[in-house]
Amino acid sequence: MSKRTLFQFFHWYSPGDGHLWNEVAEKAPYLSQIGITDVWLPPAYKGASGASSVGYDTYDLFDLGEFDQKGSVTTKYGVKAAFENACRALVDHGLRPIHDVVLNHKMGADEKESVIVRRVNSEDRTQIEDDDLKALAYTRFTFPGRAGKYSEFIWDKQCFSGVDVIEQPDEAGVFRLMNEYGEGQWNDEVDDELGNFDYLMGADVEFRNNAVYEELKYWGRWFSEQVPVAGFRLDAAKHIPAWFFKDWVGHMRDAVGTDLFVVAEYWHPDMTTLTNYLELVDKQLMLFDVALHHRFHDASKAGGEFDMRTIFDGSLVSSIPDHAVTLVDNHDTQPLQSLEATVEPWFKPLAYALILLREHGTPCVFYPDLYGAEYSDKAVDGSQQTVNMPAITCLSKLVEARKRFGNGPQSEHFDDARVIGFVRHGTEREPGCVVVMSNGGEGQISVDLGLGHSSTSFVDFLGHREGEITTDDSGRADFPTNGGSVSVWVRQDAL
Repeated sequence: MSKRTLFQFFHWYSPGDGHLWNEVAEKAPYLSQIGITDVWLPPAYKGASGASSVGYDTYDLFDLGEFDQKGSVTTKYGVKAAFENACRALVDHGLRPIHDVVLNHKMGADEKESVIVRRVNSEDRTQIEDDDLKALAYTRFTFPGRAGKYSEFIWDKQCFSGVDVIEQPDEAGVFRLMNEYGEGQWNDEVDDELGNFDYLMGADVEFRNNAVYEELKYWGRWFSEQVPVAGFRLDAAKHIPAWFFKDWVGHMRDAVGTDLFVVAEYWHPDMTTLTNYLELVDKQLMLFDVALHHRFHDASKAGGEFDMRTIFDGSLVSSIPDHAVTLVDNHDTQPLQSLEATVEPWFKPLAYALILLREHGTPCVFYPDLYGAEYSDKAVDGSQQTVNMPAITCLSKLVEARKRFGNGPQSEHFDDARVIGFVRHGTEREPGCVVVMSNGGEGQISVDLGLGHSSTSFVDFLGHREGEITTDDSGRADFPTNGGSVSVWVRQDAL
């Protein structure tokens, strides 16, 4: 299945009622019908905040909603049996489950330990004090609710490279744990933001500890025996040494399947940085196109002042398309979240057309954009805000258009700063389409489709424009679009 379309089946504020796994099973038939091929599921294991955990505060990787830990048996998304059923439902409808993997840190330790740490300059992590400091830290994970089922591994201070809170003395900051790994230095092959971005949060996992390394490989094999696994989304790749994921992904492909789909969250817009990272991991995985997301954000804010001819400038999909997962928004960029850079609703149909219908890149559709979302949370200024993310009414049709008409070679019509378009020319057996959009007023592009399309009627599959466009004897026509809108023109006989 070469034409892959991902769907992120959650957002940061997905209702915490233990119902999400059931919803996955319920919606699987519809998602398959419109053309989704892969479903990215949230972290399935118990987080430190129990039933309210989105899943990125990893506590116990082996608790998939089965044990009474952190105040509940269920995770935010449901119990293990419902998770298993959701994954089976996806597979039964031809959809591939993509699982979110959070290996960088652990939170919610069960016991404190006596540790030796060194204070670290939080703005430059390469500046580590020379003096040892004796303290207490929450670094011992015994998982009493699970009582050794599936794994008897105990995580302790030898399994971590740093923490952000100590006691006796009581301090918060960044602290390098002094143990037998790394000679007091952070891991290399991580992002160089803040000097060295190994440390992110919680108890930071020490991948140089071979026992830890083997436990994480074992967990990957165990997990793939619990539920169907078609791939992984790897969290916090900036903070995990590239050599670890290079080995771990290779191991998982050997153990589970060579065709595993893997995309890493290396949240960086710079192509040199991303290219270097791909080299370090032997190009075994995909990366999210952060730069393109920010172009969409900027374009949606600037309106008609944005030059649409530059929309792909600096993007991953334009430079390394085979490794680009394109997106419009996700759970980190949505309103009130840490990387908030929301794409305005008026521009989202244009942005989705640009990732779903073009020849290159693997597009990812975000849950609130398909189904809508409403939630409340505290803003940066401390005020409580209610956010309404409206469903994009034409998004299901755009996904369907990708499945039906996103075929064949591509030619671009990026000649105007406001009105741009492209043609998918189809194949002998599969129809193509003409896509035209404007971030300003009403406009059109003139396209010569060739004699094979002479005197042919086209209609807007999205229904944004009424009526038909008919090509002349040579296969040429002017294809229009409304202002601030997008149209997908397809042969009427292809419907």
